[in-house]
Amino acid sequence: MSARESDPDALRLGRTDAWVRAQVLPFAVFLGFMLALQLFSSLCAWEHPSAPWWRHWPEQWLYPVQTLVTLGLLVRWWKYYEFRWSWRWSLVGVVFGAVGIGFWLLPTVMYDRLGLTGETSGWQKWLGLAERSEGFNPAEAFGEGTGAYWVALALRFLRAVVVVALVEEILWRSYIMRFAADWEGDYWKRPFGKASWKTYGIVTGLFMLAHAPVDYAGALVYGSLTYLLCVWSRNLGACVVMHAVANLLMGLFAVAYGKYGLW
Repeated sequence: MSARESDPDALRLGRTDAWVRAQVLPFAVFLGFMLALQLFSSLCAWEHPSAPWWRHWPEQWLYPVQTLVTLGLLVRWWKYYEFRWSWRWSLVGVVFGAVGIGFWLLPTVMYDRLGLTGETSGWQKWLGLAERSEGFNPAEAFGEGTGAYWVALALRFLRAVVVVALVEEILWRSYIMRFAADWEGDYWKRPFGKASWKTYGIVTGLFMLAHAPVDYAGALVYGSLTYLLCVWSRNLGACVVMHAVANLLMGLFAVAYGKYGLW
């Protein structure tokens, strides 16, 4: 047995290090792929009719790779996540997800209902009223209804509904919420979902900043509802279900109404 293995403090710190990696690295790797997409798009993408699809639409192959790699990390560290799955709280999460994404989608619905065109300004821009038609659309690359189209769409939903819901809730609720409450102490020992105005402000503010400015108003309302569910249920699984339902409904809305800029 090594000296580190025989030292209780070293064992405890080793477990803590593994716990921190499990909370943070899946999101960090997920974000790294987003940065890689921006880099590839600026250096190698070719928006030309004769360009191969993998150069014209690099997101069509980078997003699936991102999904599978991140999902592999989540499976590897699954034992470190405190989901506490519950039918009751999962059903509450479904309701919260539907309500939360309703507020997120409201600005682009208002944009259409008000008959707006082009870029908005003033209070309309602040609330995120925009067309949201430019974004991930596999029909552009593969043609609607083709086998490649359905594979790309299925992987996109896997990314949004499963991977994003897991990595974001694990980071925001399980890790940052604890870290923000007591970063100078043993924050990892804090019970999940313990409320304070400080953690609400930090977590919800960072959640907003992690999205585009057009989504700030929706992210504020949605993030506040998720925080409420978190402290009410003390159940990470419920927060994941809320996020999964919200992203599922958003994806269905984007495909049905051509609002690909939403995802």
